[in-house]
Amino acid sequence: MSDTSKPAQNTQAPKGAKKPESKYPVNMTDTPFPMRGDLAKREPGWVKQWQDKKVYERVRKAAKGRPMFVLHDGPPYANGDIHLGHAVNKILKDMVIKSRTIAGFDAPYVPGWDCHGMPIEIQIEKQYGKNLPTADVLTKARAYAHEQIDRQRKDFIRLGVLGEWDNPYMTMAFRNEADELRSLGKMLEKGYVYRGLKPVNWCFDCGSALAEAEVEYQDKRDPAIDVGFPFAEPEKLAAAFGLPALPAGDGFIVIWTTTPWTIPSNQALNVNPEITYALVETTRDGKPLLLILAKDLVESCLQRYKLEGRIAAETLGEKLGGIEFKHPLHAAAKFYDRRSPMYLADYVTTESGTGVVHSAPAYGQDDFISCKAHGMNDDEILTPVMGDGRFASTLPLFGGMTIWEASKPICNALTEAGALFELKMFDHSYMHCWRHKTPIVYRATSQWFAGMDITPKEGGKSLRETALEGIAKTQFFPDWGQARLHGMIANRPDWTLSRQRQWGVPMAFFIHKETGELHPDTPALLEKVAQLIEKEGIDAWLRVEPKDFLAGADADMYIKNKDTLDVWFDSGTTHQTVLRGSHGAQSQFPADLYLEGSDQHRGWFHSSLLTSSMLNGQPPYKALLTHGFTVDAEGKKMSKSLGNTLAPQKISDTLGADILRLWVASTDYTGELSIGDEILKRVTESYRRIRNTLRFLLANTSDFDAVKNAVPVSEMLEIDRYAIASMAVLQADIGKHYESFEFHPVVARLQNYCSEDLGGFYLDILKDRLYTTGIDSHARRSAQTALWHITQSLLRLMAPMLSFTAEEAWAVFAGEQAYKDSDETIFTQTSWNLPEVPDAATLLAKYATLREVRAEVTKQLEEVRGSGAIGSSLQAELAIKASGDKYKALASLDDDLKFVFITSAAKVEEVAGDADEAVTVTPSEAAKCERCWHYRADVGTHADHAGLCGRCYGNLFGSGEKRAFA
Repeated sequence: MSDTSKPAQNTQAPKGAKKPESKYPVNMTDTPFPMRGDLAKREPGWVKQWQDKKVYERVRKAAKGRPMFVLHDGPPYANGDIHLGHAVNKILKDMVIKSRTIAGFDAPYVPGWDCHGMPIEIQIEKQYGKNLPTADVLTKARAYAHEQIDRQRKDFIRLGVLGEWDNPYMTMAFRNEADELRSLGKMLEKGYVYRGLKPVNWCFDCGSALAEAEVEYQDKRDPAIDVGFPFAEPEKLAAAFGLPALPAGDGFIVIWTTTPWTIPSNQALNVNPEITYALVETTRDGKPLLLILAKDLVESCLQRYKLEGRIAAETLGEKLGGIEFKHPLHAAAKFYDRRSPMYLADYVTTESGTGVVHSAPAYGQDDFISCKAHGMNDDEILTPVMGDGRFASTLPLFGGMTIWEASKPICNALTEAGALFELKMFDHSYMHCWRHKTPIVYRATSQWFAGMDITPKEGGKSLRETALEGIAKTQFFPDWGQARLHGMIANRPDWTLSRQRQWGVPMAFFIHKETGELHPDTPALLEKVAQLIEKEGIDAWLRVEPKDFLAGADADMYIKNKDTLDVWFDSGTTHQTVLRGSHGAQSQFPADLYLEGSDQHRGWFHSSLLTSSMLNGQPPYKALLTHGFTVDAEGKKMSKSLGNTLAPQKISDTLGADILRLWVASTDYTGELSIGDEILKRVTESYRRIRNTLRFLLANTSDFDAVKNAVPVSEMLEIDRYAIASMAVLQADIGKHYESFEFHPVVARLQNYCSEDLGGFYLDILKDRLYTTGIDSHARRSAQTALWHITQSLLRLMAPMLSFTAEEAWAVFAGEQAYKDSDETIFTQTSWNLPEVPDAATLLAKYATLREVRAEVTKQLEEVRGSGAIGSSLQAELAIKASGDKYKALASLDDDLKFVFITSAAKVEEVAGDADEAVTVTPSEAAKCERCWHYRADVGTHADHAGLCGRCYGNLFGSGEKRAFA
């Protein structure tokens, strides 16, 4: 029977049948599994049921004793409602957990939240104003974080994510805060942690150092200036250029910078020892002028300065080392009347500028390293820029100004001094704070650092070397993540651990008032503070006085360190505080997988790797998976200002969470994930096809009891054995994709299987046998046995993605005993053990050939139908001429051949080769059976049932027809 035809129904119907309408029964069984999903309305009921039944706990009980698979949750920040990016991340994690569980692992899921840090502190400031006592900030911040967690948790649960929602981990849990401090103590004892003056990423709005991951780049317009530093040692310069004396005229070595505000803090100059530098003779305002520039840049610089000149002499940069120059503002104020020595530095290039770089060591990484390498002490480094971005009031000429507003007065002062050769506005990519979107600077402050190149006290490799070795041993999905993370670790500066905030885990050190040294008993003191925090939280440190912990004179000589730990340290140590701490019983170290957005190569993956390398000498994960970001249908990044955001809550409330889950699963997460109304419409269509297939399977097995009715494989009809063999291939293929965390090929395979393998072939052929053979006949029970196995497998394969739909179908399909044995959820089940089909390979090859022929025949039938010669395909009779394997495959089906093509008759004749092959379609001249709609010569041979063919008569009133193949 074709897809478009349904035979009339009648009285004697099997269990679960629809209401009879005809005197000749057809086995059109029904199912309570509805055609329409109504997901948005019905899913909340499943969510409640999962919570009421404690389904997650049931899954854990069923999985006990299996090998473990631990995906460690990267904690979202406890602030604001979840967005589509959160939904993608949590759904991907849930699909990994569920697919690993079904694959036979014990895969717990402990969700977590990142709770400390500035965004929450800013919220408290907004709500209650600034300058609250720290104790109040901590109390209110903790309460706020709890509120946010409750909101986010509800939305994550609504997405169908199963997990330990009643007992998540929180970085602000007292035990986690205490264990974090203990982790810091271990790193300190190993020798990785030190205190020093160093330029760090500094945000004036945050009033604090920033982590590498908190820096983003945006375009900024700045004055690019060429500044001359007057010659201070002309004799040495003449010798360097091989001259007896310098030519007449004022002389300057010229630098180029896009940060005019750093000029007041200049303390050195840099040239590349291997670059050739030129002494250029020119004139300005009619007076002779000497300039030192990189030889390769002389022409472009003179053009820029609107000067003409000639090269008087040349020298290599190395000859200029150690020669001193005057500060350009030396005559403007006593503070600037100082010398800038020339240092040799490999980082100087001739790509732009003048080939000479100025160093303000407090405000640049390279500058700082160069000056320190040349013997400059911390207390010699000039630091006139305050934490709020203003120059210290004591700075001559520019005191009290912000560094940005000082640019113009600095340029004016340089012009007056005759030292400004060019000023041009310059657009460039510049560092910005990811929270405030404002420009940030490098600023030298006294901070605590984890040293990337420090050798630990017990010897061995440096932190950088250990981390890079760990990356080499880690598996990456997709694999390009490895090079990316390697590059970031290979080139990163020391990690600034300290922050100048309130809502964070304290770096609970006691520091000597005069020397700045740590108390000699620091490890023991840290453990005492940790024990206190474990009972009372970080608020306890506020109440601690040195005398509470230190005896006698020590109490007066030591003060409490006021810094808090970088929030990336909080989440970065969860492998210690959670996997080996608060949730150690549900976890193992290292985790099998960390899964986050691709930005976490510089965020959580990065901080977790560094902390674990310090504490454990290895990464905290065996594998890293990264996904891209969500964009709209046109590929634009989603933003509220563009109005192109889609809230996951809205999608769940209108289309259903399973549609959102199917979208995530069907999108290649390794790139950007596009979403829009049209895309969701296509996903919904795809969902309907899968649901319709499921409904057919459930309806046609609704009167099937596997214990009583199952047919052994050896006795099944050939096409049913093929269907099981085909399902086994699909199950193995999908299993491999799940194992590699590839979901979009799973969706593609499932969709294709439902529409082509089942809907377009097997089920299409099966309908006649299911509907027209005897209810309890071998032919029908064979078909149902295959469908039962296929459904068992299919539900498990789709459960990780379409979780609500699979659970709903399982409740209908499993049957009373199996449902009870499954503890009333599909998620306790493991992959279905399909029966072995001994001749599987032969059958798959044979039916691949038959499907090819069928596709050709279907085309011809459509052409004849189009001409009006036949109505449905059942009105046709086929004559096929075939050769070789095609002939063998077709002929082997004998009289069942017609069922494969859904025609009333089909015969095959062998021909010599491909050239002689043909298909002839002839309209049948026989009468149509009113029950099975086949056109047969034996319709009406039984006078008392004139409308029936012999086959239907036998199926209803006799011994039934015999089927061997289809």
